[in-house]
Amino acid sequence: MKWILSALATASLMAPAAMAQKSTAEGIAEYRAMLADGNPAELFEARGEALWKQARGPRNASLEKCDLGKGPGVVKGTFVELPRYFPDTQRVQDLESRLLTCMQTLQGFDVAKIAATPFGRDEQKSLEALVAYISGESRGMKFNLPQAHTQEKVMYEVGKRMFYLRGGPYDFSCASCHGVDGKRVRLQDLPNLTKNPGAGDGFGAWPAYRVSSGELWSMQRRLNDCYRQQRFPFPGFASDATIALGVYMGVNGKGGVSTAPALKR
Repeated sequence: MKWILSALATASLMAPAAMAQKSTAEGIAEYRAMLADGNPAELFEARGEALWKQARGPRNASLEKCDLGKGPGVVKGTFVELPRYFPDTQRVQDLESRLLTCMQTLQGFDVAKIAATPFGRDEQKSLEALVAYISGESRGMKFNLPQAHTQEKVMYEVGKRMFYLRGGPYDFSCASCHGVDGKRVRLQDLPNLTKNPGAGDGFGAWPAYRVSSGELWSMQRRLNDCYRQQRFPFPGFASDATIALGVYMGVNGKGGVSTAPALKR
């Protein structure tokens, strides 16, 4: 009888330890699941849809004729095929840079001024809402970035080189954190962005609402923060550098399902 009681006592002491062995990823996933039904990104989506349809800017026009890759005004399914080459600008563009083009050509905004505006202010806030709306219209769809045009292929190779480029005071690269499986920073698992499922899950979750900052972050803003952590100078907003990285991650994530706008810690 004594050994049975001893075994039960030992088991009761071990139970909390066993529960603690639950992976950090599982714990974070449960946390996100609890908050998912009330993801504040939905508010940004609603505002973005209103901005898409609202006549604004010096030309008092809406964005409903903006071509995001599937024809003027088509939103659904465009996010999972961006960045891509656009004949009218003769360059590869991601969602943010393409929206700037439409805001300039259709609405008459000074996009250089918008690009120079800090995140979370003025028309940058409008861009964040528009990105939330447009990405949300492709939620659940699979990424399939085109690679038929020469410039799309070039941007993939440029993005790959930038991903592995080491520099700065810490001699970091994107690959330092996101180039292999099983890495983690504090409580955060780091997806391997060189292949699936990491590339699809990581790239496919942005834009996202950041609980820690109470703001919605676009991919451009996410990349800026990566550069900050590397102690690199910030890249220009909607620059070829950030677009190339988007091409590299997006192509690597082909077949992954978009969950954007997602919820992040």
